[in-house]
Amino acid sequence: MPEHAAGRTVIRRYTAADENASMDIWSRAGRTAHPFIPGEGEGERARKMREVYLVHAENWVAESNGRVVALLGLLDAEIGGLFVAPEAQGTGVGRRLVEHAAALHGALTVEVYEKNRQACGFYARMGFVEESRRVDEEHDEVMLKLLRPAPENPSSENPARSGATDGSV
Repeated sequence: MPEHAAGRTVIRRYTAADENASMDIWSRAGRTAHPFIPGEGEGERARKMREVYLVHAENWVAESNGRVVALLGLLDAEIGGLFVAPEAQGTGVGRRLVEHAAALHGALTVEVYEKNRQACGFYARMGFVEESRRVDEEHDEVMLKLLRPAPENPSSENPARSGATDGSV
């Protein structure tokens, strides 16, 4: 079966060819998730995303039917960013990317704005618990540091390395 068969999602490493699609997803998802951040998804924040985070993080994309629909940036075992296109939210693609990261790194951490209730709920459903909180000095917003422990019984087969995943999860 081809990787891009209808209803299939492929998780793969980010490549330079994914930059424009990833920036579009980051911008749209970021503005939706962070309406309390002035200039989210544009300007200096977009420059930093393009020139720093996409260059230095371990980035993965989820591709559905040949189209990039989500971006995951890892800094070792920390999720530096998880952005899912608004039209793909609720389809399980974010869950698959977090499971992919856990298969690669075991225990995971992530920082999320307390006001981003949708993300807080998502991470809680994924098994993350609050470890600490701090104030983001740039925007005077509370950031929660969340931790997801490594699975106690990792499977012998690593699904993160298998490639195609069912987009319905």
